[in-house]
Amino acid sequence: MSPRSQFNSPTRQRGAIGLMAAATLSLAVVLMLLVVDTGRLYLEQRKLQRVVDNAALEAISRGGNCLPGLTAATYVGQSAVRNGFTVDTNNTLVTTCGTLVTAATGLRSFTVDATQAVAVKVVASRTVTTSFAGGVQALFTGAPVSLNTTLNAFAVAGKPQPTVAQLNIRSTLVNISTAQSSILNSVFSGLLGGGVNLSALGWNGLLNTDVNLLSYLNQLAINLNVAAGNYTQLLNTQATVTQLIQAAATVVQLNGATADVMTALGNLQIAAINAAPIKLGDILQLQTGTTAAGLDANLQLLQLIQGVIQLANSKSAVAATLPINVLGLANVTVRVKVIEPPQFSAIGDPALAKANPTGPNQIYVRTAQIRTLLSVNLPVLTGVTGLVNAVLGLVGTLTPTLNALLSLNLVATLNSVGCLLGAGCEQLDPLLLPSPEIDIALDAGGAISYVTDYSCPTTATTGTKSLTAHTITSIADLKVGKIDPTNAFSSVAEPTVTPLPLVDLGTVTCHKILGIGSCDESTHVQYGAGGIAIMVNTSVAQNTQDLVYSSSTPFATPANLKLPPSVISAAPSSNIVNSLANTLAGINLIVYKPLGSNPLGSIVAGVAGLISAVTTILQPLITNLLSPLLDPLLNNLLNLLGINLMDVDVGANMTCGQTGKAYLVI
Repeated sequence: MSPRSQFNSPTRQRGAIGLMAAATLSLAVVLMLLVVDTGRLYLEQRKLQRVVDNAALEAISRGGNCLPGLTAATYVGQSAVRNGFTVDTNNTLVTTCGTLVTAATGLRSFTVDATQAVAVKVVASRTVTTSFAGGVQALFTGAPVSLNTTLNAFAVAGKPQPTVAQLNIRSTLVNISTAQSSILNSVFSGLLGGGVNLSALGWNGLLNTDVNLLSYLNQLAINLNVAAGNYTQLLNTQATVTQLIQAAATVVQLNGATADVMTALGNLQIAAINAAPIKLGDILQLQTGTTAAGLDANLQLLQLIQGVIQLANSKSAVAATLPINVLGLANVTVRVKVIEPPQFSAIGDPALAKANPTGPNQIYVRTAQIRTLLSVNLPVLTGVTGLVNAVLGLVGTLTPTLNALLSLNLVATLNSVGCLLGAGCEQLDPLLLPSPEIDIALDAGGAISYVTDYSCPTTATTGTKSLTAHTITSIADLKVGKIDPTNAFSSVAEPTVTPLPLVDLGTVTCHKILGIGSCDESTHVQYGAGGIAIMVNTSVAQNTQDLVYSSSTPFATPANLKLPPSVISAAPSSNIVNSLANTLAGINLIVYKPLGSNPLGSIVAGVAGLISAVTTILQPLITNLLSPLLDPLLNNLLNLLGINLMDVDVGANMTCGQTGKAYLVI
């Protein structure tokens, strides 16, 4: 037998299985200890996580916050006790409030903000006995062995995102030309009281730039030292126009605004130094309690700037006077005043707006109401072919007839006897165009739109997303005649218009004996013997309709917030511009009869043909003078100020929210 066979014999291998069994049993005991010990830690961690989850959900569901009073921390502590967690030297519980920020990747993060309660974060720790695995690890690594291990858990609960809708009255401008930029410079200089000198590139830069509303309000809060997140207080805080523009400049600069935009904003800040202080809430409506998420929407920068400037002008007594020829009109003085500022954007929960569309939670927008007064220098009427001869013929016919009346009927009337005895009597005192200016006042604007209904899909595949906006299109009031500019711009009431005399066949009181004496011009009675005048006082009716933004209608689905809005044009039932043009093109002159029982009445009636001849000459003259004024007024001025009488563009956005009371978001 070889030595090798001796070692491999059954006798020599006796007991090996016992050793393997002992080693295996020892390993099984160690693994079982590891599993049991690790399971203990897992259950402790799970229990701790359940505590913070429930506490965070309860705090947000009960409306907890981190302001003084019955706070979120109180609700968290009550929930923790009910779930068997007691705060002591070994167990800690920390509650913080804040907001949620969603990155471009879709990843949410919690931002601490004690003034906000959009989300509540709860962090807890609990000290337990160190695990076997931890002790073994410490033994092999040489680290000191601790008998205790601290477990940590956190949870963030947030309110369900509400459905948020945004309406805005959109500017119909697509591009601003050099000529239009000159008009805007003149108008804004007058409205602000300072010199505005922007290039067409600067105006177009403002037109094509969006500003994030949430970022803008947060920056403005910093500039005005208002508590972050207190948007209600912020909107009701007085600020200068310069401060409001500066906040916009800071935000758009961080977003990479061009040099033209920054230069334009800088110029506007300087021009606005003396403008009246305003409250941003007068042009921007936010429902009470609108969350930061609901404010994460975009606004057109030019509309924001226009709204701020128009609001400032409406708070002052200043009426912008445009230079002659700025609208391409000779011999025309143009004054512009904002009677009612725009409310160009409104954001809120459509469910609250639907419950009471015109109540305190309305989502309501309107255009500005702009009053424009044009004072037109009438041409010297004495140079109008045929007019002088016609008027002289009229006056010449009346004068001898009047003299004959007085000489042949000496005792027929008291006035005749009075003249002969040196007492007062009436005498014809004709005036041709006593006032050389004719005024045209146009109140334009007043278009409004507000949310009346909405719907959101019930699931990802069923239901319709829609938003309904009740819209009333623009109304315009046109007045032509004699208007006092001081009274016209001193209040929001409609200006008073009086007839403008073209031919005044007035009378004066004279003191003559046998034709010798004088007349007192201060006793001139306008239209005493009749005359011809001009006056227009008319309104163009408004039109009402419902604009429905719906996913069931092609290209009309209300876009989510921060996306370009869905736009529907609310066209009027009648062509307002044509109606105004027809009014100016078809002006009817007013012919006055002699006053009271004036004996000239029968005389004037006898020369009706001569009055008709004068009217025939004057009417086309006035029509050709006034009618061409409408196009530059509407197209070159009002459109640049955000008012289009032909139609109203209403933009809508809506982001459907979540259902339920509270969610664990992180």
